[in-house]
Amino acid sequence: MNDVREVNLSDGVVALSPPGPDDVDAHLAGEDELQIRWLSEKPATRTDIEAYFRRCAEQWATRGPLRAFGIRLADRSTLVGYIDLRFDVAALAPGQANISYTLYPDWRGRGLVTRAVRLICRYAASEGVTQAVIRVDPENPASAAVARRSGFVHDRRIVEEDGHLNDWYLLDLPAV
Repeated sequence: MNDVREVNLSDGVVALSPPGPDDVDAHLAGEDELQIRWLSEKPATRTDIEAYFRRCAEQWATRGPLRAFGIRLADRSTLVGYIDLRFDVAALAPGQANISYTLYPDWRGRGLVTRAVRLICRYAASEGVTQAVIRVDPENPASAAVARRSGFVHDRRIVEEDGHLNDWYLLDLPAV
């Protein structure tokens, strides 16, 4: 199993690393109406993001069911979005993990999230995940396109426990 200090995910263009206190301002500056619509449902406050990043650090420290990463340029100086892996989504089968992501507006359309998804899938496989899941609102074609570009295949459309309609995209991961 990987310790957060051992996680080194980069493809030479994008790097993933856990978010921290120094990322709060960049995250708040990058939030837009699309991120709010698809992920959070309300604008974030500094208090919200600080608490979330503390929770992310706690999850890493305790090997909890959430593994969150900042998506950065490969030099690791510029935060361009975030991606997370969740092992505890209620509808998941054993061996599955959910991936969710967002990219800040200035960085969209450059293939960075697709690269980040591929990197987090590599990490997920190293953690024993056999199938990655991306759940996408049918009205979010950009997110569905990322799933397809990353090799995921549409599996089904379901109403989730929270009442949201989602398309499920699946990708079998190789054993590591």
